Amino acid sequence: MTRRETAPNAATQKDGRALWIEETGCCALRREKLPAECEGEVVVRTLYSGISRGTESLVFAGQVPESEYERMRAPHQAGRFPFPVKYGYAAVGIAEEGPERLVGRTIFCLHPHQDRFRVPVSAIHPLADGLPPCRAVLAANMETALNITWDAGIQPGDRVAVFGAGVVGLLVAYLASRIIGTEVVISDIEPERAGTAGALGLRFSSANDVPHDCDVLVNASASADALATALDHAGFEARIIEASWYGEKHVEIPLGHAFHAKRLSIVSSQVASLPPGRRARWDTRRRMGKALQLLGDDRLDHLISGETPFETIAADYAEIIGSAATLCHRIRY
Repeated sequence: MTRRETAPNAATQKDGRALWIEETGCCALRREKLPAECEGEVVVRTLYSGISRGTESLVFAGQVPESEYERMRAPHQAGRFPFPVKYGYAAVGIAEEGPERLVGRTIFCLHPHQDRFRVPVSAIHPLADGLPPCRAVLAANMETALNITWDAGIQPGDRVAVFGAGVVGLLVAYLASRIIGTEVVISDIEPERAGTAGALGLRFSSANDVPHDCDVLVNASASADALATALDHAGFEARIIEASWYGEKHVEIPLGHAFHAKRLSIVSSQVASLPPGRRARWDTRRRMGKALQLLGDDRLDHLISGETPFETIAADYAEIIGSAATLCHRIRY
């Protein structure tokens, strides 16, 4: 169910329009005034934003646990969980107002789906000249994948299995495959994902054909069955990274059989925190800068599974979120 925008007046230079999730399965475009002008801020006119299906589907379904309401807040989110809430975190646009050095620059910002917005200068990340703005919507996903790769501690020569060929899983496998000597396989229950994996130069496999005795295994599938498969295919003292977020869903972990005998480790990964080994030298700004740099490969365009105009996104959002074929869906403004 959707509701269409009901604002009576035409947009002005002080207005923006944003996608709000009003209640379970229902969203609408709302018109809202931009905050008053303040020194050290920029006004951004959005070119594209990206729908991150995994997290946004949980928000859309009202499945954010109450205990996580504050930790799950996106930068520049408005409203409160469960509803109504303005959510999203992958916007690319042009800086229209602000410091002279930034006006006219194309930038990335962790911001909900909105056509114009005002944020502090510290919130934006200028794009390198060679990075297409239409691909930069993947920056937040790449940042997450980079953090997972750090948490996984993947080393040259490791045998690595990634479960879940969504955007984050594919990006983790992509990064792992670029570490010299690694043997990387990605697995998914959707055979159609094999084509995307192949376009990124990755080996795709069914769960049954994942090699045994893997050194590192990453579950990015939000599937308990995949986690169990990872445990079965882990080598002695292997490291299993649980990168999924299950919202309110309870997950059983099979800790019998050889789990203790093989001295396995299950480690969580969440992008809100840098891994301990990075905190002395890295901050989130440096990490995002590196994520943007890592998007220079044209093959990553295969992770964009579709595009929708902002004018119709309220009507189209439920279908986009609900489709298993969706990877990163781009909104065009």
